Parts: sequence; C-alpha cells; structure tokens
Amino acid sequence: MKILSIQSAVAYGHVGNSAAVFPLQRIGVEVLPVYTVNFSNHTGYGSWRGPLISPDDVREVITGIEERGVLGEIDVVLSGYQGGEGIGDVILDAVARVKAANPTAVYSCDPVMGNAKSGCFVAPAIPVLLRERVVPQADIITPNQFELGFLAETEPDDLASTLAAVDRVRDLGPRTVLVTSVERPDRPEGTIEMLAVTDDEAWIVQTPRIPMKANGSGDVTAALFTAHYRAGGDVADALAKTTSSVFDLLQRTHESGQPELALVESQESYAHPRMQFTPTRVR
Repeated sequence: MKILSIQSAVAYGHVGNSAAVFPLQRIGVEVLPVYTVNFSNHTGYGSWRGPLISPDDVREVITGIEERGVLGEIDVVLSGYQGGEGIGDVILDAVARVKAANPTAVYSCDPVMGNAKSGCFVAPAIPVLLRERVVPQADIITPNQFELGFLAETEPDDLASTLAAVDRVRDLGPRTVLVTSVERPDRPEGTIEMLAVTDDEAWIVQTPRIPMKANGSGDVTAALFTAHYRAGGDVADALAKTTSSVFDLLQRTHESGQPELALVESQESYAHPRMQFTPTRVR
C-alpha cells in the first residue's frame, strides 16, 4: 500500500506527518509525505519557528511526484490540519489527480477544527471550507465528536444523536466515518469511546480514558485506521487494531511523563496490536 500524506511537519515532537508517517511505515505502508508547514514544534507551545509552506510550493512537490509516474500506484490520499484556505484547493486537486490515475484510490480526511474543551482553534474560514468543499470529496473522515457536530450542524452527545449526526455527514459524501473522543453521558466514569460507521454497519469501542493531552494522537489514529481499513476492508477489525495501538501509545506516553508522544518507543504496538479492546456492533 502507498499513501500520499499531505500534512504539517515538526522537528521536535510528533504531530501531522511527524506523527503519522512512522506508525504507517512500521505496519508496512509506503508513505509519500508532503509537508504543508515545517515548524520547529507544534503551535500548542505558544511559540514556534519555521515556514508555512505556500500552497503553490506544496502543489509543486505533488507535481514533481506526478512527474515520476507514481500517482497510479497511490492507494490513499491522507490529509489533516489545514492551516489556510489555499491548501484545501491543493489537496482536492491532488485527490483528483490520484483518482484519475488510480480510480480505486480513496481520500481520507481528518477534518481538524478543534475539540470540546478548547473549542475551534483554526481560522474561521477553515470549518466552512471543510464542511462545504473538502468533506464532500472524502471517502473516509475521522472527526472527533466536536468536529462531527459542526459538520452535521448538530450537537451530538448520546449514541443515538451521534449516529444521526454521522448519517447527516455521510449524506454529504464520505461513506466511512470514524468518530474519536466520543463522550456519552451514560458511559462508565473514566472511559472514552470511538465509533466507526459504514454503509452497512456501525461499531463502538470503549477504553479507559488516560488523563493527558496528547498532541498528535489524532493524527496517528487517522493514519492507522485508514491503513487498516483500506488493507482489510473490515471496519470492526480496523477499529480494534487502531484502538489497541493508540491506547498503548497514550499509556506509554503518560507513564513517561514527557510532553510529546512516545511514538518510536511504541512501535511494537503498531506492528503487533494487543487487541485488548473488542468493538460492539450498534447497527
């Protein structure tokens, strides 16, 4: 499998492509990373250095890849945080080019906007861009519950309203939706869930909640779920493998006491997930 991953990059820490590429490589996926920024560290530190790469320069890199004649070999285009409106056009153009070269390729979009605690942390135009132009072109999307609510123009909280919100978003275009950070009011205290929905089925999985903020964990989740689902076509299996790997990554990071993901130290968790969590079918 080959994935064209158009995302940010940092020198210190693990977000964007700096979070997604290594876990994908560790499970045997060939990744073509294209960077949208090249920062010293993620912006959550409050200060950072390095360039925001212009949409024209990002497009040039993709054109160079196209000139090597490999777009027809790409199985997935993966995108995450979009720093500006212009990059959305570049990503959609890349998706169109890849699908023209390989009609079986899919586009997986992590529609990064914010979360329930912090609210929206992207430029005001980005959520509208994602909902109106980007998400309708995606085959797979991986929003958290907060982002799902914006895309569906609802406020999902329990399972029924979350499934209804997923169906509204699927009507926009994407056939597969992974919802992360699902927090139902009736769930056991100290737990958190992920929900995966396709045309034919819906599955939910519950894990203990690890009390930490982990920048980049969503990027790892989107990458692993996309790769597992694309490889096997079994959404429940992809959900179980992804959940197991990401939980172990977060647990190891929490135990380390370090501010950045223990990405390299957790590599066996990607290659050989312990499968300690079993999804439950809810539809």
